[in-house]
Amino acid sequence: MAIYTKTGDKGTTALFGGKRVSKNNQQIKAYGVVDELSSVIGVVISKKIDKEDGEFLTTIQKNLYAMMGVLCNAKVSLDSLKSHTEAMEDYIDEQEKTLPELRNFILPQGTEESAWFHVIRTVCRRAERSLVGFLTKDNSIEASQKEVMLQYLNRMSDLFFIMARKYNQGKEVLA
Repeated sequence: MAIYTKTGDKGTTALFGGKRVSKNNQQIKAYGVVDELSSVIGVVISKKIDKEDGEFLTTIQKNLYAMMGVLCNAKVSLDSLKSHTEAMEDYIDEQEKTLPELRNFILPQGTEESAWFHVIRTVCRRAERSLVGFLTKDNSIEASQKEVMLQYLNRMSDLFFIMARKYNQGKEVLA
């Protein structure tokens, strides 16, 4: 089977169920940037990070795929996002105990791993902005699903900031 279908050659793509929309549609942009976020997380998983952090990030990727399913109108459960939001909060709290108190802004640089976590953080924020843009105009997604997706992305960007600091200990440059 060929990977190309030619059905998108005129600037449209299909949502779950077959409805065709413009590739510039806010819904397509929203799940596209979530897909980009997952891909950048994959880059970081390939770097020199703790095995446990790699597994934690893989869980995030799986949850992002569930979000993309919802965003393309598939009936997908987001139950795992709520508990994983709490797991991210626990991780952040534990890491903050080991990091020096932050009294200044820091520049997104240092070790390669830290710099990549800063890239992920900014892509995550863009995904959040894109999701807000779509969800405030769309009524087809349940309010509870909207809420859990927005909380998940918001907490995730905090997580990536902390992970950037973790992998940059002693090399942070103040702004």
